Amino acid sequence: MKTLLLVAGQSKRFWPLTEKPLFPIAGKPLLSHIVDRLKDAGCDDIIFIGSKHNLQEVRALYPDSTIVEQEDMNGGMRAAMLSSLPALGDTPVLIVSANDVVESDAYKEVVNAGKKFGGAILAQKVSRYFPGGYLSVEGDRITGIIEKPGEGNEPSALVTIVCHYHRSSVSLLESLQDVKHGTDDGYEQALAKLFAEHHYAPVAYEGMWQPVKYPWHLLSLLPILLEGIRGQNIHTSADIHESVVINGDVTIGENVRIMPNAVIVGPCFIGKNTIVGNNALVRGSSVGEHCVVGYNTEIKSSILHSHVWTHSTYIGDSVIGENVSFGAGCVTGNLRLDEGEIHSHHDEEKIATGLTKFGTAIGRDCRIGIHVGINPGIKIGASSFVSSGVMVDRDLESGSFAKMKGGEMVVTKNSTSAPHPANREKYRKTL
Repeated sequence: MKTLLLVAGQSKRFWPLTEKPLFPIAGKPLLSHIVDRLKDAGCDDIIFIGSKHNLQEVRALYPDSTIVEQEDMNGGMRAAMLSSLPALGDTPVLIVSANDVVESDAYKEVVNAGKKFGGAILAQKVSRYFPGGYLSVEGDRITGIIEKPGEGNEPSALVTIVCHYHRSSVSLLESLQDVKHGTDDGYEQALAKLFAEHHYAPVAYEGMWQPVKYPWHLLSLLPILLEGIRGQNIHTSADIHESVVINGDVTIGENVRIMPNAVIVGPCFIGKNTIVGNNALVRGSSVGEHCVVGYNTEIKSSILHSHVWTHSTYIGDSVIGENVSFGAGCVTGNLRLDEGEIHSHHDEEKIATGLTKFGTAIGRDCRIGIHVGINPGIKIGASSFVSSGVMVDRDLESGSFAKMKGGEMVVTKNSTSAPHPANREKYRKTL
Protein backbone atom coordinates (compact mmCIF):
# COMPACT_ATOMS: atom_id res chain seq x y z
CA MET A 1 0.00 0.00 0.00
CA LYS A 2 1.11 3.53 -0.82
CA THR A 3 0.07 6.56 1.23
CA LEU A 4 -0.45 9.71 -0.82
CA LEU A 5 -0.07 12.74 1.44
CA LEU A 6 -1.53 15.91 -0.07
CA VAL A 7 0.53 19.02 0.68
CA ALA A 8 0.13 21.03 -2.54
CA GLY A 9 -2.56 23.46 -1.37
CA GLN A 10 -1.71 27.16 -1.32
CA SER A 11 -3.31 27.78 2.09
CA LYS A 12 -5.31 30.84 1.01
CA ARG A 13 -7.74 30.56 3.92
CA PHE A 14 -4.75 30.38 6.27
CA TRP A 15 -3.98 34.07 5.63
CA PRO A 16 -2.17 36.01 7.04
CA LEU A 17 0.01 32.96 7.61
CA THR A 18 1.35 30.78 4.80
CA GLU A 19 2.15 27.11 4.22
CA LYS A 20 0.08 25.58 7.00
CA PRO A 21 1.59 22.07 6.58
CA LEU A 22 5.00 23.61 7.25
CA PHE A 23 4.02 25.92 10.11
CA PRO A 24 5.93 24.87 13.26
CA ILE A 25 3.94 23.87 16.32
CA ALA A 26 5.15 21.98 19.39
CA GLY A 27 8.62 21.59 17.96
CA LYS A 28 8.05 20.54 14.36
CA PRO A 29 6.00 21.38 11.28
CA LEU A 30 2.34 20.35 11.25
CA LEU A 31 3.22 18.01 8.38
CA SER A 32 5.67 16.10 10.57
CA HIS A 33 3.04 15.52 13.23
CA ILE A 34 0.81 13.92 10.58
CA VAL A 35 3.66 11.81 9.22
CA ASP A 36 4.44 10.55 12.72
CA ARG A 37 0.81 9.50 13.20
CA LEU A 38 0.78 7.74 9.84
CA LYS A 39 3.92 5.81 10.69
CA ASP A 40 2.49 4.86 14.08
CA ALA A 41 -0.38 3.31 12.12
CA GLY A 42 2.01 1.33 9.93
CA CYS A 43 1.70 3.62 6.88
CA ASP A 44 5.42 3.81 6.17
CA ASP A 45 5.49 4.11 2.37
CA ILE A 46 4.51 7.76 1.99
CA ILE A 47 4.49 9.75 -1.25
CA PHE A 48 4.29 13.52 -0.79
CA ILE A 49 2.34 15.45 -3.41
CA GLY A 50 3.46 19.07 -3.31
CA SER A 51 3.72 22.01 -5.69
CA LYS A 52 6.35 24.51 -6.79
CA HIS A 53 5.82 26.80 -3.80
CA ASN A 54 6.71 24.16 -1.20
CA LEU A 55 8.57 21.29 -2.90
CA GLN A 56 11.97 22.50 -1.73
CA GLU A 57 10.92 22.67 1.92
CA VAL A 58 9.19 19.28 1.81
CA ARG A 59 12.30 17.73 0.25
CA ALA A 60 14.44 19.25 2.99
CA LEU A 61 12.24 17.60 5.62
CA TYR A 62 12.04 14.21 3.87
CA PRO A 63 15.03 13.90 1.51
CA ASP A 64 14.72 10.11 1.18
CA SER A 65 11.00 10.09 0.33
CA THR A 66 9.23 10.16 -3.01
CA ILE A 67 7.94 13.66 -3.73
CA VAL A 68 5.65 14.36 -6.68
CA GLU A 69 4.85 17.79 -8.09
CA GLN A 70 1.23 18.67 -8.75
CA GLU A 71 1.50 20.91 -11.79
CA ASP A 72 -2.17 21.83 -12.27
CA MET A 73 -3.03 23.83 -9.15
CA ASN A 74 -6.58 24.50 -10.37
CA GLY A 75 -7.50 20.84 -10.63
CA GLY A 76 -7.88 20.03 -6.94
CA MET A 77 -7.49 16.47 -5.73
CA ARG A 78 -8.06 15.09 -9.22
CA ALA A 79 -4.91 16.85 -10.47
CA ALA A 80 -2.96 15.57 -7.46
CA MET A 81 -4.00 12.00 -8.23
CA LEU A 82 -3.26 12.29 -11.95
CA SER A 83 0.26 13.45 -11.04
CA SER A 84 0.96 10.41 -8.88
CA LEU A 85 -1.22 7.39 -9.72
CA PRO A 86 0.13 6.48 -13.20
CA ALA A 87 3.48 5.39 -11.75
CA LEU A 88 2.00 3.16 -9.07
CA GLY A 89 0.55 0.21 -10.98
CA ASP A 90 -2.45 -1.33 -9.26
CA THR A 91 -1.37 -1.01 -5.66
CA PRO A 92 -3.86 0.00 -2.96
CA VAL A 93 -3.60 3.66 -1.93
CA LEU A 94 -4.49 5.62 1.17
CA ILE A 95 -5.12 9.29 0.39
CA VAL A 96 -4.57 11.67 3.31
CA SER A 97 -4.72 15.45 3.57
CA ALA A 98 -2.13 17.46 5.48
CA ASN A 99 -5.02 19.67 6.58
CA ASP A 100 -6.64 17.04 8.81
CA VAL A 101 -5.17 15.81 12.08
CA VAL A 102 -6.63 12.56 13.42
CA GLU A 103 -5.48 9.83 15.77
CA SER A 104 -3.24 7.06 14.44
CA ASP A 105 -5.98 4.48 15.00
CA ALA A 106 -8.17 6.27 12.44
CA TYR A 107 -5.76 5.34 9.65
CA LYS A 108 -5.69 1.73 10.82
CA GLU A 109 -9.49 1.53 10.86
CA VAL A 110 -9.81 2.87 7.31
CA VAL A 111 -7.16 0.54 5.91
CA ASN A 112 -8.64 -2.52 7.64
CA ALA A 113 -12.15 -1.70 6.42
CA GLY A 114 -10.98 -0.94 2.89
CA LYS A 115 -9.23 -4.28 2.55
CA LYS A 116 -12.57 -6.04 2.97
CA PHE A 117 -14.31 -4.07 0.24
CA GLY A 118 -13.45 -1.89 -2.74
CA GLY A 119 -12.49 0.95 -0.47
CA ALA A 120 -13.34 2.93 2.64
CA ILE A 121 -13.76 6.55 3.72
CA LEU A 122 -13.21 7.99 7.18
CA ALA A 123 -16.06 10.12 8.51
CA GLN A 124 -16.50 11.95 11.78
CA LYS A 125 -19.73 11.11 13.58
CA VAL A 126 -21.15 14.49 14.58
CA SER A 127 -23.93 15.48 16.95
CA ARG A 128 -24.59 18.92 15.44
CA TYR A 129 -24.39 20.42 11.98
CA PHE A 130 -20.94 20.87 10.47
CA PRO A 131 -20.49 22.71 7.14
CA GLY A 132 -18.79 19.86 5.29
CA GLY A 133 -19.47 16.89 3.05
CA TYR A 134 -21.86 14.26 4.42
CA LEU A 135 -21.93 10.59 3.47
CA SER A 136 -25.17 9.06 2.30
CA VAL A 137 -25.17 5.37 3.15
CA GLU A 138 -27.24 2.23 2.75
CA GLY A 139 -26.26 -0.31 5.36
CA ASP A 140 -22.49 -0.69 5.18
CA ARG A 141 -22.20 0.87 1.72
CA ILE A 142 -21.57 4.50 0.73
CA THR A 143 -23.95 5.76 -1.94
CA GLY A 144 -22.75 9.34 -2.25
CA ILE A 145 -21.35 12.52 -0.70
CA ILE A 146 -23.53 15.60 -0.28
CA GLU A 147 -21.62 18.84 0.24
CA LYS A 148 -22.96 21.24 2.86
CA PRO A 149 -26.57 20.05 2.77
CA GLY A 150 -27.69 22.60 5.36
CA GLU A 151 -28.87 21.98 8.89
CA GLY A 152 -31.80 19.59 8.94
CA ASN A 153 -31.01 18.12 5.52
CA GLU A 154 -28.10 15.87 6.50
CA PRO A 155 -28.32 12.38 4.91
CA SER A 156 -26.44 10.92 7.89
CA ALA A 157 -24.39 11.97 10.91
CA LEU A 158 -21.13 11.24 9.06
CA VAL A 159 -18.94 14.13 7.87
CA THR A 160 -16.19 13.10 5.47
CA ILE A 161 -12.52 13.44 6.32
CA VAL A 162 -9.85 13.25 3.61
CA CYS A 163 -8.65 9.81 4.60
CA HIS A 164 -9.69 7.54 1.75
CA TYR A 165 -8.60 3.98 1.03
CA HIS A 166 -8.84 2.69 -2.55
CA ARG A 167 -8.18 -1.01 -3.00
CA SER A 168 -7.42 -0.52 -6.70
CA SER A 169 -5.48 2.53 -7.79
CA VAL A 170 -6.17 1.54 -11.43
CA SER A 171 -9.93 1.76 -10.88
CA LEU A 172 -9.47 5.14 -9.25
CA LEU A 173 -7.26 6.38 -12.09
CA GLU A 174 -9.72 5.22 -14.75
CA SER A 175 -12.58 7.00 -12.98
CA LEU A 176 -10.53 10.18 -12.72
CA GLN A 177 -9.62 10.05 -16.41
CA ASP A 178 -13.30 9.67 -17.26
CA VAL A 179 -14.11 13.01 -15.64
CA LYS A 180 -14.30 16.16 -17.73
CA HIS A 181 -11.06 18.16 -17.51
CA GLY A 182 -11.19 21.59 -15.91
CA THR A 183 -13.68 20.93 -13.15
CA ASP A 184 -12.55 21.55 -9.59
CA ASP A 185 -14.69 18.70 -8.24
CA GLY A 186 -13.23 16.04 -10.53
CA TYR A 187 -12.16 13.81 -7.65
CA GLU A 188 -15.64 13.94 -6.14
CA GLN A 189 -17.18 13.03 -9.51
CA ALA A 190 -14.81 10.07 -9.76
CA LEU A 191 -15.86 8.95 -6.28
CA ALA A 192 -19.50 8.96 -7.36
CA LYS A 193 -18.62 6.57 -10.20
CA LEU A 194 -16.67 4.33 -7.85
CA PHE A 195 -19.50 4.24 -5.30
CA ALA A 196 -21.86 3.01 -8.02
CA GLU A 197 -19.51 0.31 -9.30
CA HIS A 198 -17.72 -0.87 -6.15
CA HIS A 199 -18.47 -1.39 -2.48
CA TYR A 200 -17.04 1.48 -0.43
CA ALA A 201 -17.56 1.28 3.34
CA PRO A 202 -18.04 4.21 5.72
CA VAL A 203 -15.78 4.21 8.77
CA ALA A 204 -17.58 6.06 11.56
CA TYR A 205 -14.97 7.80 13.69
CA GLU A 206 -15.58 9.46 17.05
CA GLY A 207 -11.98 10.23 17.99
CA MET A 208 -10.01 13.47 17.78
CA TRP A 209 -10.29 15.33 14.47
CA GLN A 210 -8.95 18.81 13.98
CA PRO A 211 -9.26 20.22 10.47
CA VAL A 212 -6.85 23.09 9.82
CA LYS A 213 -8.21 25.65 7.38
CA TYR A 214 -8.01 28.98 9.16
CA PRO A 215 -5.16 30.22 11.39
CA TRP A 216 -7.21 29.99 14.60
CA HIS A 217 -7.61 26.24 14.05
CA LEU A 218 -4.01 25.89 15.22
CA LEU A 219 -5.11 27.16 18.63
CA SER A 220 -7.50 24.23 19.03
CA LEU A 221 -4.77 21.87 17.85
CA LEU A 222 -2.09 23.27 20.19
CA PRO A 223 -3.14 21.53 23.44
CA ILE A 224 -3.61 18.26 21.56
CA LEU A 225 -0.04 18.31 20.23
CA LEU A 226 1.41 19.55 23.52
CA GLU A 227 -0.05 16.43 25.14
CA GLY A 228 2.81 14.57 23.46
CA ILE A 229 5.28 16.20 25.86
CA ARG A 230 5.89 13.95 28.84
CA GLY A 231 8.03 15.07 31.75
CA GLN A 232 10.60 17.84 31.72
CA ASN A 233 12.89 17.46 28.72
CA ILE A 234 15.54 20.12 29.21
CA HIS A 235 18.57 20.12 26.93
CA THR A 236 21.90 19.96 28.75
CA SER A 237 23.07 23.14 27.02
CA ALA A 238 20.13 25.21 28.30
CA ASP A 239 21.13 28.01 30.69
CA ILE A 240 18.38 28.32 33.32
CA HIS A 241 18.77 30.62 36.30
CA GLU A 242 18.23 29.00 39.70
CA SER A 243 15.28 31.32 40.44
CA VAL A 244 13.31 30.15 37.39
CA VAL A 245 10.12 28.19 38.16
CA ILE A 246 9.23 25.33 35.81
CA ASN A 247 5.95 23.52 36.40
CA GLY A 248 4.45 20.65 34.41
CA ASP A 249 5.51 18.92 31.22
CA VAL A 250 7.94 20.98 29.16
CA THR A 251 10.49 20.67 26.39
CA ILE A 252 13.28 23.24 26.49
CA GLY A 253 15.62 23.10 23.52
CA GLU A 254 19.31 23.48 22.85
CA ASN A 255 21.03 26.70 23.99
CA VAL A 256 17.83 28.15 25.46
CA ARG A 257 18.51 30.84 28.04
CA ILE A 258 15.99 31.59 30.79
CA MET A 259 16.69 34.59 33.00
CA PRO A 260 15.91 35.21 36.69
CA ASN A 261 12.36 34.94 38.02
CA ALA A 262 10.83 33.68 34.78
CA VAL A 263 8.02 31.10 35.04
CA ILE A 264 7.34 28.29 32.57
CA VAL A 265 4.04 26.44 32.99
CA GLY A 266 3.51 23.28 30.98
CA PRO A 267 2.56 21.79 28.79
CA CYS A 268 4.95 23.99 26.90
CA PHE A 269 7.59 23.88 24.16
CA ILE A 270 10.49 26.32 23.85
CA GLY A 271 12.70 26.00 20.77
CA LYS A 272 16.46 26.17 20.54
CA ASN A 273 18.39 29.42 20.91
CA THR A 274 15.40 31.20 22.42
CA ILE A 275 15.81 33.67 25.30
CA VAL A 276 13.16 34.06 28.00
CA GLY A 277 13.74 37.28 29.90
CA ASN A 278 13.37 38.33 33.52
CA ASN A 279 9.89 38.00 35.05
CA ALA A 280 8.45 36.51 31.85
CA LEU A 281 5.62 33.97 31.97
CA VAL A 282 5.16 31.34 29.28
CA ARG A 283 2.22 28.96 29.74
CA GLY A 284 0.52 26.40 27.55
CA SER A 285 2.37 27.65 24.50
CA SER A 286 4.68 26.68 21.65
CA VAL A 287 7.59 29.10 21.23
CA GLY A 288 9.80 28.57 18.19
CA GLU A 289 13.52 28.88 17.63
CA HIS A 290 15.60 32.06 18.04
CA CYS A 291 12.80 33.94 19.79
CA VAL A 292 13.18 36.58 22.51
CA VAL A 293 10.41 36.52 25.11
CA GLY A 294 11.43 39.80 26.68
CA TYR A 295 11.23 41.26 30.16
CA ASN A 296 7.81 41.10 31.84
CA THR A 297 6.15 39.41 28.82
CA GLU A 298 3.35 36.87 29.09
CA ILE A 299 2.81 34.28 26.35
CA LYS A 300 -0.42 32.38 26.99
CA SER A 301 -1.89 29.52 24.90
CA SER A 302 -0.14 30.84 21.80
CA ILE A 303 2.05 29.66 18.93
CA LEU A 304 5.14 31.64 17.97
CA HIS A 305 7.08 30.85 14.82
CA SER A 306 10.85 31.54 14.84
CA HIS A 307 12.54 34.93 15.43
CA VAL A 308 9.64 36.50 17.31
CA TRP A 309 10.66 39.29 19.71
CA THR A 310 8.64 40.81 22.55
CA HIS A 311 9.19 43.25 25.40
CA SER A 312 6.65 43.81 28.19
CA THR A 313 4.06 42.29 25.88
CA TYR A 314 0.90 40.24 26.43
CA ILE A 315 0.24 37.65 23.72
CA GLY A 316 -2.79 35.50 24.44
CA ASP A 317 -4.44 32.81 22.29
CA SER A 318 -2.60 34.03 19.19
CA VAL A 319 -0.59 32.70 16.24
CA ILE A 320 2.46 34.74 15.29
CA GLY A 321 4.46 34.28 12.09
CA GLU A 322 8.21 34.39 11.53
CA ASN A 323 10.31 37.51 12.17
CA VAL A 324 7.71 39.56 14.03
CA SER A 325 8.70 42.11 16.67
CA PHE A 326 6.51 43.71 19.35
CA GLY A 327 7.43 46.98 21.03
CA ALA A 328 7.02 47.47 24.78
CA GLY A 329 3.48 47.67 26.09
CA CYS A 330 1.75 45.79 23.23
CA VAL A 331 -1.39 43.89 24.22
CA THR A 332 -3.49 41.40 22.29
CA GLY A 333 -7.13 41.39 23.36
CA ASN A 334 -8.33 37.79 23.39
CA LEU A 335 -11.79 37.99 25.01
CA ARG A 336 -14.84 40.02 23.99
CA LEU A 337 -16.41 42.23 26.63
CA ASP A 338 -19.57 40.10 26.50
CA GLU A 339 -17.41 36.93 26.46
CA GLY A 340 -19.22 35.76 23.33
CA GLU A 341 -17.90 33.88 20.31
CA ILE A 342 -15.23 35.71 18.34
CA HIS A 343 -15.75 36.15 14.60
CA SER A 344 -13.24 36.74 11.85
CA HIS A 345 -13.45 37.73 8.19
CA HIS A 346 -12.20 36.11 5.00
CA ASP A 347 -12.96 37.51 1.54
CA GLU A 348 -15.60 39.78 3.11
CA GLU A 349 -17.33 36.78 4.68
CA LYS A 350 -17.95 36.84 8.43
CA ILE A 351 -16.80 33.54 9.92
CA ALA A 352 -17.58 32.11 13.33
CA THR A 353 -14.35 30.84 14.86
CA GLY A 354 -16.02 28.65 17.46
CA LEU A 355 -13.74 30.27 20.04
CA THR A 356 -14.47 32.62 22.90
CA LYS A 357 -10.75 33.28 23.24
CA PHE A 358 -8.79 34.27 20.15
CA GLY A 359 -6.25 37.07 20.10
CA THR A 360 -4.60 37.71 16.77
CA ALA A 361 -2.89 36.07 13.80
CA ILE A 362 0.07 37.99 12.39
CA GLY A 363 1.97 37.21 9.19
CA ARG A 364 5.73 37.16 8.79
CA ASP A 365 8.07 40.18 8.74
CA CYS A 366 5.82 42.51 10.74
CA ARG A 367 6.77 45.24 13.20
CA ILE A 368 4.39 46.31 15.94
CA GLY A 369 5.27 49.60 17.69
CA ILE A 370 5.10 50.43 21.39
CA HIS A 371 1.76 50.58 23.21
CA VAL A 372 -0.24 48.96 20.42
CA GLY A 373 -3.54 47.27 21.24
CA ILE A 374 -5.08 44.61 19.01
CA ASN A 375 -8.77 43.74 19.28
CA PRO A 376 -9.84 40.07 19.55
CA GLY A 377 -9.83 38.12 16.28
CA ILE A 378 -7.89 40.73 14.25
CA LYS A 379 -5.44 39.53 11.59
CA ILE A 380 -2.39 41.46 10.37
CA GLY A 381 -0.94 40.65 6.97
CA ALA A 382 2.72 39.96 6.27
CA SER A 383 5.24 42.81 5.91
CA SER A 384 3.02 45.27 7.76
CA PHE A 385 4.12 47.95 10.22
CA VAL A 386 1.91 49.30 13.01
CA SER A 387 3.01 52.62 14.49
CA SER A 388 3.06 53.36 18.22
CA GLY A 389 -0.19 53.87 20.10
CA VAL A 390 -2.44 52.34 17.44
CA MET A 391 -5.64 50.53 18.38
CA VAL A 392 -5.94 47.90 15.65
CA ASP A 393 -9.68 47.40 15.25
CA ARG A 394 -9.85 45.70 11.84
CA ASP A 395 -7.77 43.38 9.67
CA LEU A 396 -4.71 44.84 7.95
CA GLU A 397 -3.89 43.65 4.45
CA SER A 398 -0.35 42.49 3.74
CA GLY A 399 2.11 45.36 3.26
CA SER A 400 0.10 47.86 5.30
CA PHE A 401 1.28 50.77 7.43
CA ALA A 402 -1.12 51.74 10.23
CA LYS A 403 -1.05 54.88 12.37
CA MET A 404 -3.48 56.90 14.46
CA LYS A 405 -4.89 60.17 13.18
CA GLY A 406 -7.69 62.08 14.84
CA GLY A 407 -8.45 59.16 17.12
CA GLU A 408 -8.89 56.70 14.24
CA MET A 409 -6.62 54.13 12.62
CA VAL A 410 -5.45 55.22 9.18
CA VAL A 411 -3.93 52.63 6.84
CA THR A 412 -1.58 53.29 3.93
CA LYS A 413 0.87 51.18 1.95
CA ASN A 414 4.03 50.25 3.83
CA SER A 415 7.09 51.73 2.13
CA THR A 416 9.74 49.88 4.12
CA SER A 417 10.53 46.33 5.16
CA ALA A 418 11.50 44.43 8.28
CA PRO A 419 15.20 43.64 8.72
CA HIS A 420 16.31 40.07 8.15
CA PRO A 421 16.54 38.10 11.43
CA ALA A 422 20.31 37.74 11.00
CA ASN A 423 20.65 41.50 11.35
CA ARG A 424 19.23 41.34 14.87
CA GLU A 425 21.95 39.12 16.30
CA LYS A 426 23.82 42.19 17.46
CA TYR A 427 20.93 42.92 19.82
CA ARG A 428 20.79 39.35 21.13
CA LYS A 429 24.42 39.59 22.20
CA THR A 430 23.56 42.43 24.57
CA LEU A 431 20.81 40.49 26.37
